[in-house]
Amino acid sequence: MNGLKSPGSVAISPDGTTIAWTMRGRDGSTMHLSPVQHADSAKDKSISVAGATSCAYRDPVWSPDGETLAFLGSCVAPNVDPTVPRQEQIYLWSKASGEVRQLSHVTGAVEQPAWSPDGKSIAFLFVENATRSAGALDAMKPWSGVIGEDNIEVQRVYAVDSTTGTGAWLTPANLHVYEFSWAPNSEEIAFIAANPPGENNWWVAKLYTLSATAGSSTMPRVVFDPNTSNSALHGLQIAVPRWSPDGKRVAFIGGLMSDQGSTGGDVWVVDAKGGEPTDVTPGIDGTPCFEAWIGDSRIGFVEDRRGHTLLPDYDVAKRALVPGSAIDLGEVSVSGGQIKDDISFSKDGVFAFVENGLAKPPEIWAGRGDDLHQATHLNDGAKNSARTESVEWDNEGFHVQGWLTFPANYDPAKRYPLIVDVHGGPSADVGPRWGGSSWANLGYFEFAPNPRGSFGQGEAFTKANIKDFGYGDLRDIEKGMDVIEAKYPIDKSREGLTGWSYGGFMTMFAVTQTHRFRAAVAGAGISDWESYYGENSIDQWMIPFFGASVYDDPAVYAKSSAITFIKKAKTPMLIIVGDRDGECPAPQSFEMWHALRDLGVKTQLVVYPDEGHGFRNPAHIRDRNEREVKWFAENMPESRQ
Repeated sequence: MNGLKSPGSVAISPDGTTIAWTMRGRDGSTMHLSPVQHADSAKDKSISVAGATSCAYRDPVWSPDGETLAFLGSCVAPNVDPTVPRQEQIYLWSKASGEVRQLSHVTGAVEQPAWSPDGKSIAFLFVENATRSAGALDAMKPWSGVIGEDNIEVQRVYAVDSTTGTGAWLTPANLHVYEFSWAPNSEEIAFIAANPPGENNWWVAKLYTLSATAGSSTMPRVVFDPNTSNSALHGLQIAVPRWSPDGKRVAFIGGLMSDQGSTGGDVWVVDAKGGEPTDVTPGIDGTPCFEAWIGDSRIGFVEDRRGHTLLPDYDVAKRALVPGSAIDLGEVSVSGGQIKDDISFSKDGVFAFVENGLAKPPEIWAGRGDDLHQATHLNDGAKNSARTESVEWDNEGFHVQGWLTFPANYDPAKRYPLIVDVHGGPSADVGPRWGGSSWANLGYFEFAPNPRGSFGQGEAFTKANIKDFGYGDLRDIEKGMDVIEAKYPIDKSREGLTGWSYGGFMTMFAVTQTHRFRAAVAGAGISDWESYYGENSIDQWMIPFFGASVYDDPAVYAKSSAITFIKKAKTPMLIIVGDRDGECPAPQSFEMWHALRDLGVKTQLVVYPDEGHGFRNPAHIRDRNEREVKWFAENMPESRQ
């Protein structure tokens, strides 16, 4: 981020007057309170645990009456290994006394704290005695014991009394919970869950409701099951459950999603007692990612639309945009909450969130929809190191969008190499960001496309690569390259390709379909969908995209496998992976490396120990970056002519 100060979590007080927010630092993070109406750092107040050192704070949440702020905090001595997980606890700050006290005393992973509407309890997702973060991104446990049965860690909803800290489980041990929401009467919760193991089964999760009375023997009620539904959500995914203010309905995001946490689809509403849901946003041109009820008949949400972030309201009964309600924030992304695109809002409609965009360094913005203003000035005077612009083009009936970042100190009279960076997912996208890119700072153009299969242009666009991985999306990318090559001084003899996860697959597959790229770097890729099906820890995600298991239709998997066409590959390729990656296991990288080596194609495989799908060790991240830079420099040298 080029030395920028980066606000993290954001929470607006119920009366809309005060913002609680965190700021990341080298040794952890700090918690601050700022008035909404006065963007003056002198008026900020800091919150900290008395006598503690090297602390990290996140996820502040206000009590319903605004008198208490709960947040997650952890503190360790300065000489403790920073890669060792810290034990987080819930702390409470009292507005009346200004004191901070520890409320919870648990051992394990804590996520998504939420006050009950009556203020008597704080519930959160909890993995007792956790050895790793829940989900598929963290490093998987070393394989041992009875696979799929031993050492399974289950994430459940746990609640503590907001006065005494006494706690109890709310959800049963046979369901892994991903997200939850309190009912307005504080007597029930709605939650999305599946049978363990949790990292594998999110793609077949169901929506449940359950009594929120600690120790209740009431069994969870299935409100909606996409796996048996007759709606357009059959076999698809659901996320972000939110109870209506009258307690009669539950809203959620539903659609084709490839990763838990990478949420996008349509906004759906279902009766809290069960039944088929209603699509509130049919045919929407963008992708809703987070939603909240605004009264019993209206839902507001955060929408990603071709690189713009919108804040529209939809009439639930009419299933249509409320006229004049949509706020276009421009080419920015929003954050600040506990899940993707989560924004905080008060009882009377004051928003607060972190805004980050092409022309805006990260800052907190707050206010009502028609009067948003910058509430912090952490990065005044910051200068963007590179210019980025949105690029749009048409291909095969689709309108596609991406981002082109110009080389630092760009001179239109010179020719520059190009790096094409394909995002993961595929159900995700690249949004606008401040700071350019490392490739731009090294003298490259960087092209980050959002081809078919991405979010940002409606469900039909997201579904357009089903049973077609690597084909239509690659044609979209190459057409985008044609467009920018015709407009800007790009050296076509020095074009490189890279990507991570699905982008790693696209890198491996693309070099078997085209010789356009001079060099490639594939991170955590997939070379053979047939063998991958039996190797990964998340095979449930594949059925919606391939239409059947590999045992029922191996041909559709072989069709999109780089190994099927490996003899066509000629491009030098650096391959990078973590040895405990459960999403894209290391054998996939070994298979690609082995094939290229056997065929005499220049290649190198680097396996990083104790790393999962998302690298955590700073030394490994630095080493990976240095190797990538070196690979492109060596294999895409500047012409001496």
